[in-house]
Amino acid sequence: MPDGDQSECHGALDRADRLRGDPAALAALWADARVLLLDDDGRALAQADGSLFAPTGMQISQGPGGTGAAIFLGIDGGGRGWFSLDAKLVALHAPRRIDLRTAAAEWPAFESGVYAQARALQHWRSRYRYCNVCAGEIGFERGGWLGRCNSCGQDHYPRTDPAVIVAVTDGERLLLGRQPGWAPRRYSVLAGFVEPGETLEQTVAREVMEESGVRVRACRYLASQPWPFPGQLMLGFIALAHPDEPQVDDELEDARWFSVDEVRAATAGDIDDGVSLRLSPTISISRWLTNCWLRTMHARRADRPR
Repeated sequence: MPDGDQSECHGALDRADRLRGDPAALAALWADARVLLLDDDGRALAQADGSLFAPTGMQISQGPGGTGAAIFLGIDGGGRGWFSLDAKLVALHAPRRIDLRTAAAEWPAFESGVYAQARALQHWRSRYRYCNVCAGEIGFERGGWLGRCNSCGQDHYPRTDPAVIVAVTDGERLLLGRQPGWAPRRYSVLAGFVEPGETLEQTVAREVMEESGVRVRACRYLASQPWPFPGQLMLGFIALAHPDEPQVDDELEDARWFSVDEVRAATAGDIDDGVSLRLSPTISISRWLTNCWLRTMHARRADRPR
């Protein structure tokens, strides 16, 4: 059984599903609520210094107004509502626009987490405007979380696509790959989407084999990270594999085993010296998994008889 409280069990907001179907409750929150404004590319409007620009509902409506086309995101710890809205629907302007990757690296965790939620929902709504059953136009209800076909009545819900991301080791080395178009010497742990009818463990073994030709012996789940680029949930694993020589196909440009010393050097400074291995940004679960593997290897070395 889990012991104690886990911060991982709590999001940036109370998403307050109980209020989504209550228009009066949402309307009561609107005037004082903070509203994220996203442009058509999913970038958030920001202040001149790059910080979040999130006016209140009253400022947007210039009066009592209403939730209208806004998406209800939830309630913060102080009881204030948070919404998001397409920037083109309002007359307000801001000096800058910030993409989600930049926000994740520079904004406080709370604000970047709310932005990630808003971005994922905006993408879903922009891609699911017509019913996949009868091609009728979809209208949105329940604070923007339910799409309902105006013709056949079919309900549609936000999509999240599960994907595994895996730190693969042979017990001594870490398997990393790189995709075409990445920055020079940038490598990452392997990842891939879950296919219908398979378990997560089967996905781990299949994806690693498909991308690198390395055979997985066993794997264990560690953690997850929502990855709204545009709508994935990354499920992080560590896997033990045979020491096969990596062989790549068209998915990866290269895959290779890296030693503890090589990975440790890459995590030490995150400096592009034109020669050394470069890893994923520190905000990513890829980097977190890499660091987990590195700590495990350091602990194993410390426990070995001298």
